[in-house]
Amino acid sequence: MARTGRRPGNQDTREAILNAARQAFAERGFDGASIRHIATSAGVDPALVHHYFGAKDQLFLAAMDAPIDPGEILPQVFEPGLDGVGERLVRTFLSVWDSPAGTPVVALVRSAMQHDWSARMLREFLVSQILRRATRALNLDPAEAPTRAALVASQIIGLAMLRYVLKVEPLASMTPEQVVRNVAPTVQHYLADPLP
Repeated sequence: MARTGRRPGNQDTREAILNAARQAFAERGFDGASIRHIATSAGVDPALVHHYFGAKDQLFLAAMDAPIDPGEILPQVFEPGLDGVGERLVRTFLSVWDSPAGTPVVALVRSAMQHDWSARMLREFLVSQILRRATRALNLDPAEAPTRAALVASQIIGLAMLRYVLKVEPLASMTPEQVVRNVAPTVQHYLADPLP
């Protein structure tokens, strides 16, 4: 008689969940993907997804193979408030990208230029893990938050692309302090100043 119920917990089960999650997040986005749908696609009970990964945020980070959890590093950027947030944000991103943990993130930015799936995953990562946290923590006006977040993302992704992927000089060889001095005021403007 065939066995029914959930799969036994093993590496194959974990990989099946991750594969289903990657597909779901790429097709439906972070908000549209559900643990139940992912579990069904992987052929497991939803409780097993929670057992392996916890909440949907952690499953998303695992599916992206994210080297860092934005929930651990971004509070120090946003909780002090709007004053100086541009500098803290740029400095934090540079510290991540310049560390070994930054290599997979830069690889995702590079891949997003060539593959739709990577572009969708990068967009979902930015929106669900970084920009929403910023708009909530900084208490941005909900009517302006999407515009402000998109403008900040343009600076951050543009910085990653030019400094780490295309290696455009002199930006590629600037010290982190030089980058902060040149880029942080624009990020600060996007987050704190009146929009035109």
